[in-house]
Amino acid sequence: MKKQARVFLTAKAKAWLLEEYGKQLWNRASVAPYQHKEKDDELDEETAPKVMACCWDPGNPATTFVMLDSLGEVMDVLHASSLIIWSRNNQKQQKQKKIDQERVREFMTEHQPHVVVLGAVNLACRRLKEEIYEIIFKMMEENPRDVSQKMDGIRIVYGDESLPRIYEHSRISSDQLPGQLGIVKRAVALGRFLQNPLAMIATLCGPGKEILSWKLGSLGYLLTPDEKYEMVEQVMVDVTNQVGIDINLAAAHDWLFAPLQFVSGLGPSKAGHLQRALIRIGAVTCRKKLIEHGLGTMSVFRSAVGFLRVRCCGMASASSNMDLLDDTRIHPESYNLAKILAKDVYKCENGDTLAEGKIVQATVRSIQSERVFCVLDSGLDGILFKDGFSDERDEIDLTTKLQVGEILICKIKQIEKNRHRVVLTCKEIQSRSSKDQNPRSVDPYYCEDQSSLSQEQEKTQKELAKKHVKPRMIVHPRFQNITFEEAMEYLSDKAVGESTFHPSSRGSSYLSLTIKIYDGVYAHKEITEGGKDQKDAMSLLHLGKTLKIGDENFEDLDEVGALYRDFESLYAYCGWVMDRYVDPLVTHLKAMLNYRKFRRGKKAEVDDLLRAEKSDYPMRIVYCFGICHEHPGAFILSYIRNTNPHHEYIGLYPKGFKFRKHTFDNIDRLVAYFQKHINDPWPEKALSIQSVAAMVPMRSPAVGAPTGGGWESNTGGWRGQFNSSRDKTCTPSSRGKSTN
Repeated sequence: MKKQARVFLTAKAKAWLLEEYGKQLWNRASVAPYQHKEKDDELDEETAPKVMACCWDPGNPATTFVMLDSLGEVMDVLHASSLIIWSRNNQKQQKQKKIDQERVREFMTEHQPHVVVLGAVNLACRRLKEEIYEIIFKMMEENPRDVSQKMDGIRIVYGDESLPRIYEHSRISSDQLPGQLGIVKRAVALGRFLQNPLAMIATLCGPGKEILSWKLGSLGYLLTPDEKYEMVEQVMVDVTNQVGIDINLAAAHDWLFAPLQFVSGLGPSKAGHLQRALIRIGAVTCRKKLIEHGLGTMSVFRSAVGFLRVRCCGMASASSNMDLLDDTRIHPESYNLAKILAKDVYKCENGDTLAEGKIVQATVRSIQSERVFCVLDSGLDGILFKDGFSDERDEIDLTTKLQVGEILICKIKQIEKNRHRVVLTCKEIQSRSSKDQNPRSVDPYYCEDQSSLSQEQEKTQKELAKKHVKPRMIVHPRFQNITFEEAMEYLSDKAVGESTFHPSSRGSSYLSLTIKIYDGVYAHKEITEGGKDQKDAMSLLHLGKTLKIGDENFEDLDEVGALYRDFESLYAYCGWVMDRYVDPLVTHLKAMLNYRKFRRGKKAEVDDLLRAEKSDYPMRIVYCFGICHEHPGAFILSYIRNTNPHHEYIGLYPKGFKFRKHTFDNIDRLVAYFQKHINDPWPEKALSIQSVAAMVPMRSPAVGAPTGGGWESNTGGWRGQFNSSRDKTCTPSSRGKSTN
């Protein structure tokens, strides 16, 4: 038993250790290439920056600078042994230091790097970073014309030299950089790792398996080489197939071919055959030609082609007949379907409708301090810069102003067809209505009132919000991706009490519940969703882990039952909301509509019926219930004691009816309380219509309801004493007023 326990615990520990090893590798291999600074919007997003890599070394040669172009190829090398001098009294060393500073300045002026990466090995590198910054500052001050705009705000970042040192002593480095010194190879690896971490790691996954020398944890020595490399292959396959490989670019720069062996359906042998074929022909112009050059069988082609990107670069940069779909994750077998979908989108957002100045709705997907990345309803990408967000002169940080998933009403400022995106603006000065879009028709001395302008903008935003909803990925028979107008139309021919869930115009963190209260009367209730990952776009589209309807909280899925799977729990969750909230509310609604004292019609019509009944039975206090058309979700208790009708509101809740701050689970108890306490003084704080109308905010009026008629007055009124002073009271919120 003891031996079995030891074996079991050892296996569990090794499995955990392998998982941690894989996580450490994933955290390094899945890092995106270094991005240009936010304001640099001239270069292609796919283009890597020009890097100046620097490695410190006290030997001979000492500190070395290597300049790499945007494709990782060596442009120039510079050795500066005297850049760091600790003694200020040695005149000879100080003179040599100034010479090295000037050489580095000329080196940077000539090549204009976008970023400097400095290998971090000891505290001397901190001093070296300060020296490089000092050189850059002098360049800016003394020769500003020699410094391009791309170097404005150049950054110096630290890099880990552990992987570059392995590359320095590897066999592959001698093949790729023959005749170069070891420190130069190290600097090249340092710069390339900044430009393309995946390719640099894959470079050491060749026959020599040098990657196994990379220390990825303090307990890695407990794993065998085979166990570690099996995990390396799993991680590299996952990352490579998520990123893909630009084969035309790799054909021109063979170090980018390293991840090819991890493409689905290939492996080292097939990858080597494909690499040699691509180098021989130079470039391909479409994916289908890969069958002739390397991907020999259809099974291999189907497995691998979706991860091989064919772009207009390298030797194919001059080609003009390339298919844009070859640079996507779409498989060639689905190209026809993709084109059909693209045509449908184009019909919705073509050159006529997608124009500069058009007001659109955009959902925030990613936020940076200087810009925001959005997506339009059609799926088109949009970008909103800080200067297009607000007219405020003070410096603002967009990360504090917006949230992922938030819906913005913007105007298209510019259409960038080559990048398939639009530049947006939501500044008040540029969000005017269409009547202001032609400045020539406006008197130059006319100054529009800002208050009226803001009201027009608010009205426009509300109208757009009503017309647009973001489709949600929710599976339930009561859920539909429709607006609240469409929800009312859908329920128009349904029975009273029918309901539907649909997306809210407030964004992806809310749902709306629409219930048919009566013919032509619909109540809308907002549902707040919680427990969502705001950075995960898919999480925003799915149902939240918690729901809140008013003061009623619905906890997470675990409370539904552990026996459900994901889909089943979602289905049960929605059903649970129906059981706990909607169904009890509808039960009370139908009880009121079927009550013997319920009357059809609007308030004025019901008052006329009560007056007629009062004339027949003058000694009775006649009363009845009716629908509150002004505030859907509430009822009106109308009664006449002497001459004038009086009205009190009754709230509809899942727990019953709320009347004068009391909740009654059935109507008879409410009536008994009303008959007994009709002459009681009103509470100090009268019940507001907001708290009574439980189903809808006051800003959502009902659609006009058909009037009732043709029913006889009920003789079942009750007798009772009345106080003439009570005739002055009309509604709970307007004591002392009389309704005629």
